[in-house]
Amino acid sequence: MSKIILTGDRPTGRLHIGHYVGSLRRRVQLQNEGGYDKMFVFIADAQALTDNADNPDKVRENVIEVALDYLSVGLDPAKTCIFIQSQIPELCELSFYYMNMVTVSRLQRNPTVKTEIQQRGFGGESIPVGFFTYPISQAADITAFDATTVPVGEDQKPMLEQTCEIVRRFNHIYGETLVEPAILLPDNAACMRLPGTDGKAKMSKSLGNCIYLSDDSATLKKKVMSMYTDPEHIHVEDPGHLEGNAVFTYLDAFCRPEHFAEFWPEYESLDALKAHYTRGGLGDMKVKKFLLKILDAELAPIRARRKQYEQDIPAVYEMLRRGSEEARAKAAETLARVRRAMRIDYFDDQELIDAQAKKYKQQA
Repeated sequence: MSKIILTGDRPTGRLHIGHYVGSLRRRVQLQNEGGYDKMFVFIADAQALTDNADNPDKVRENVIEVALDYLSVGLDPAKTCIFIQSQIPELCELSFYYMNMVTVSRLQRNPTVKTEIQQRGFGGESIPVGFFTYPISQAADITAFDATTVPVGEDQKPMLEQTCEIVRRFNHIYGETLVEPAILLPDNAACMRLPGTDGKAKMSKSLGNCIYLSDDSATLKKKVMSMYTDPEHIHVEDPGHLEGNAVFTYLDAFCRPEHFAEFWPEYESLDALKAHYTRGGLGDMKVKKFLLKILDAELAPIRARRKQYEQDIPAVYEMLRRGSEEARAKAAETLARVRRAMRIDYFDDQELIDAQAKKYKQQA
C-alpha cells in the first residue's frame, strides 16, 4: 500500500505558532525526510465557510495568507501537493454519500464538534448544518486521497476517530474500498495543544492570544513580554510554579539544548533552568527574554521567506491552481472507485447495460 500524508488548515486568519508546533513543523520534517509516496496539504476554505457564510471575503482573503505561511515554513510545491479544498468538487459528492454512514447522535457526541459549537456560541437550533457535519466533510478530505497518515494536533483526534468509523462502515457495506488513516500526533507533549499567550487552554485567533508566524520582531517582543506566567511568583526570590506557566510551556515546545550555549550559557539545560525557577531566585523577565531570543531565531527565516513570496503573488496562485488540478485528478479516481462499490456507476457498467438489454429482449 502507498504511504500518503494529508493534512490542512482553515483559512480564517494567518497561521500561528500553535499551528507550527502542532503540525506545520512536522509536515516539513516529513516532506524533507521522505519515506512516503505523496503528501497533500490543503487550504480548507469550504469548511471555513460553514461558520463564516456571512463573511466570504474573510475566507477569500485568508486563502493567500495561509498559502504564504505554508511556503514560508518550508513546504515545497515540488515535493508537496498544496491545493484549495473548494476547487475539488468530488469532495462534496463523497461527503453526501458518507452522510448515510453516520447518525445524528454520533455527530452530537463528537467532543471536537461540541467544543467548537460552544466556542462559537451556537444555540441548539442555530448550528449551520455544514458546520455540524464537519467530521463527515473531513472524512471525505482524507479518504479522497487514500491518506494513510494524518498529522494533526491532539484536538483533532476525535475527528480522525470518526473518519475511521466511516471508513469501516463503508467497507463493511460495500467491500474494501476506502483506506483507513492513522493519526500522527506531535511527539512533544507541549506541542499537542500550545496555550495562548494569556495562559488560556488553546491559542486561538478569536481569543486574540496568538503569536503569528508572520509577526515582526517588535510585535513578537510585545507579546512575549506580556505573557502569562505564575501569578504567585510576585518577587524574584519567590519559588515559581511551572504548571500553567505559558512561558515554560513554550520553552518545552521550542527550546533545544544548543539554545543555552547560544543565548544563556549560565544554564546547561532546560531542566537546570526549571530547577532554579522553582526554588526561587529567578525573575520572569529573564526567562521571557530567553524565550524571545529562541522564538525570534525560529521565526526570522520564516518571515524572510514570506517576504520573498509576497513579491510574486500571481506565482503563488498559479502554484495553488496546479496543486488543485493534481489533487482533483486523484480525488476523481477515488470517487470512481466509490461509485463502483456503491453500484451507481450506471453508464460505466457495460455488464449492467448488456444484462438489462438481454432481459428485456427475452421478455419481448
